[in-house]
Amino acid sequence: MRPAFSVIFFTTASGAGCGLLIWLGLLAPAGLLPASLWFGGLTLALALALLTAGLLASTFHLGHPERAWRALGQWRSSWLSREGVAALATYPPALAFGSLWVLGGPRGPWTALCGALAAAGALGTVFCTGQIYASLRTIRQWHDSRVVPLYLLLALWSGAVLAAALAGLWGAARLPALLALVCGLGGLALKLSYWHAIDRAAPASTLESATGLGSWGKVRPLDPPHTEENYLLREMGYRIARKHAAKLRRLALALAFALPLALLAAGLAARLAFPALLAALAAAAGLLIERWLFFAEAKHVVTLYYRGN
Repeated sequence: MRPAFSVIFFTTASGAGCGLLIWLGLLAPAGLLPASLWFGGLTLALALALLTAGLLASTFHLGHPERAWRALGQWRSSWLSREGVAALATYPPALAFGSLWVLGGPRGPWTALCGALAAAGALGTVFCTGQIYASLRTIRQWHDSRVVPLYLLLALWSGAVLAAALAGLWGAARLPALLALVCGLGGLALKLSYWHAIDRAAPASTLESATGLGSWGKVRPLDPPHTEENYLLREMGYRIARKHAAKLRRLALALAFALPLALLAAGLAARLAFPALLAALAAAAGLLIERWLFFAEAKHVVTLYYRGN
């Protein structure tokens, strides 16, 4: 599939924003994050800014972005629509959570309720995002049981790194850094498992099975369906060389996981805050590469009729 930057930015930015909102909504009311008004305002503003920026970026990939609102009415059958509904439903409790924090701190019962609702909305948004891709049977690399858990785990990972970086400014990075280490190690293991699975899985369809001519022997196209590039080839015919994919995978692993994990561990050992800030920057860059590969390595079944593979 063609890796559109708008969709790559959307899935990484909104994932990080939702992850940060989840940790803030659950940990702050329990007294596990700084109660400072400045911390709450900065963290909540960053979480909502990332979520909003991601949602706006997702509309740039549409032919008519001004009609994006119409997708909300298809929530009964479309995971894309459900994602939009879940994202919009996250804003009211998140804003109420911030308002109650300003008025009485983060530990009141109503503040805790709004924080939990905001966290649930953010979790539901990421779940729907993952289901958009996991539900597509026509793309073998996406129709995998690991895709939705991976989206959720990477959102929690990036959100926890951001929480650790921000909490470190108030000298309270230990708990979010520990949570980030757990999520990061889990995300690393699941990503390696996902790559291992898609590299070794047999094609779900072949030209023989698609045409029903397999009993006659090997099938190959005599002529291409089109003499010029069309929409299907632009969007679904993108291919990345295996050697380039291998290099980018190593870079993604280094930036998205290895370096941030090492920085977080070093920061915990030395009781320093700035390694978490560096870890957040490295993780953001690495996850952009990881998400680019997620799209670039996907192959739609329709390409069988164009290349015969």
